[in-house]
Amino acid sequence: MSEATAHRRFAGWIVLLGAVTALGPLSIDMYLPGLPAIAQSLGSPEATVQLTLASYFIGLALGQSLYGPLSDHFGRKRPLLIGLLVYIAASIGCALAASIEQLIVLRFVQALGGCAGMVIARAVVRDRCEPREAAQVFSSLVLVMGVAPILAPLLGSWIVVSAGWRPIFALLAAFAALCFVLLHLSLQETRPPQHSAPFRPGVTLASYGRLLRDGHFMAYALTGGLAVAGLFAYITGSPVVMMSLYGLSPASYSLVFGSIAACYILASQLNARFLKTQDLDSLLGRAVAVLTVLAAVLLAATLLLGLPPFWLVLTCVYGYLAALGFAAPNAMAGALAGHGQQAGLASALIGTLQFAIATVTGVIMGSWHGSTTLPLAAMLAVCGIGAWLSYRRVAQKKTPPNGGVQSGRVGA
Repeated sequence: MSEATAHRRFAGWIVLLGAVTALGPLSIDMYLPGLPAIAQSLGSPEATVQLTLASYFIGLALGQSLYGPLSDHFGRKRPLLIGLLVYIAASIGCALAASIEQLIVLRFVQALGGCAGMVIARAVVRDRCEPREAAQVFSSLVLVMGVAPILAPLLGSWIVVSAGWRPIFALLAAFAALCFVLLHLSLQETRPPQHSAPFRPGVTLASYGRLLRDGHFMAYALTGGLAVAGLFAYITGSPVVMMSLYGLSPASYSLVFGSIAACYILASQLNARFLKTQDLDSLLGRAVAVLTVLAAVLLAATLLLGLPPFWLVLTCVYGYLAALGFAAPNAMAGALAGHGQQAGLASALIGTLQFAIATVTGVIMGSWHGSTTLPLAAMLAVCGIGAWLSYRRVAQKKTPPNGGVQSGRVGA
């Protein structure tokens, strides 16, 4: 196989994995503009409609913990395709829902199916790549996934205005169906046969327990999870900060939001390039230090000034997201490096931890109101400092407990 052909195949499976991973955030970002229309159409208070978002989050948390051990036992491809089928059926059900109660339940089922891509994509990368190459691939996945928060709300708004809220779910179902066909035709099984793990509740719980007690794994997982939680704090708090406190128009806010997302994507691509010549842990350590310092600067400025200059807020947020573009993929690769035999289960636990931390952060941000940037600054600082403290464990012991990373690659 020529180098060019190998590169195309490599890029193709990354795009596919990025697409199925993006189903999770797409299913949130695209339908948010339709919440008022859903409330009016189904005759339900907007507060009740918000439960469709809560049920989706619960489904994501529960589903991730299930797909990990399933993919370690049955392989990666079969559970992924089954998850996509569940997602497609639930999305069609959402489009046809006759009541808010039906929509709440169907959103939960939709999340159970959609999170398969989030978990199994990470496990496939671990199956096929060495730690440094895995971090490069995770950076590339950010490029594919990063389109979701930029374009999905705009596309959702256009669909709601032109055709109502139901076609949003029909479009999501069609996108998932396309992913299903392409994955069925092109993705080969990547889990090595000798890594098959038994699927029994007792064994699964014991395996999760061992991972939770693995200090090296947890250090990487919490470093990434806490750093990513700062992103959720920003997403939750930025509308209030930028529009209510600093007076940005919705159009201007959309431009700022999109440019910050583009900054995160660009940083992740630079991370992939730097990994060709630099050590994964060194890049992770510097990135965590930078985002921690910037979060502390914003907190100090808020405590001193109440409402810091807008340029300072933007500088700190841009810098935090840029540093996160380096920290998130490297922390993910580091956490999975020593767990090739249970990559699915390890990936599931990472996702569950990250989602749990991010959910707590989002709840705090949603309930903490004020006339300053203190809620956003404080949560960014907590997340940054927590990530830095977790990384100290990585810095103290840079090799996995088994004495090193055993990595290999399985062909696509």
